[in-house]
Amino acid sequence: MRKAAAGALLVLTLLYPLGIYAALDHVAPQWLAGALVLLVLLRAVSTRQSFWYLVAAGAGVLALASWWLGDARAVKLYPVLVNAVLLVVFGWSLRCPPSVVERLARLQTPDLPAAAVAYTARVTALWCGFFVLNGAAAVYTALYCSDAIWALYNGLLAYVAMGGLMAGEWLVRQHVQRRQGGHPAGAAANE
Repeated sequence: MRKAAAGALLVLTLLYPLGIYAALDHVAPQWLAGALVLLVLLRAVSTRQSFWYLVAAGAGVLALASWWLGDARAVKLYPVLVNAVLLVVFGWSLRCPPSVVERLARLQTPDLPAAAVAYTARVTALWCGFFVLNGAAAVYTALYCSDAIWALYNGLLAYVAMGGLMAGEWLVRQHVQRRQGGHPAGAAANE
């Protein structure tokens, strides 16, 4: 039951932009903001991951802005918030190792060679760049594009870009591993 609830929350979180798009003309922004906070709080409690507590705090700020302004743009900034929190988490892990990607790699290969540790740091930095670009696109679509374009980018294209980055990194990792004689060279970020 607990896994089913966690899975449902994951799906709802991923479908957030499409749900907001469908509700924008029918539900007041303040209620959408309340639903956002509830969703993120449930996700935080169910996962017990500090990342989601940070997102929940940010979602609370967005909800207050939405309530205060009566404007849906604050609710549409949620993908920006997620990218910002991920950037902070990944960036901080570069300053205070092990990096996020190294931690993920060590789940499969606890004893990573030095070359693999360096590789995971580079992949973590690459993800930081992705979060900057994706967050900038999310800001642009929230502030300057139609609701349909915002939902298309944040509800589909951003996920396609993330999947492309994961697939590309996996291909590069396979090449690096073959070149280094089969030593693990990292893991793609699964966030």
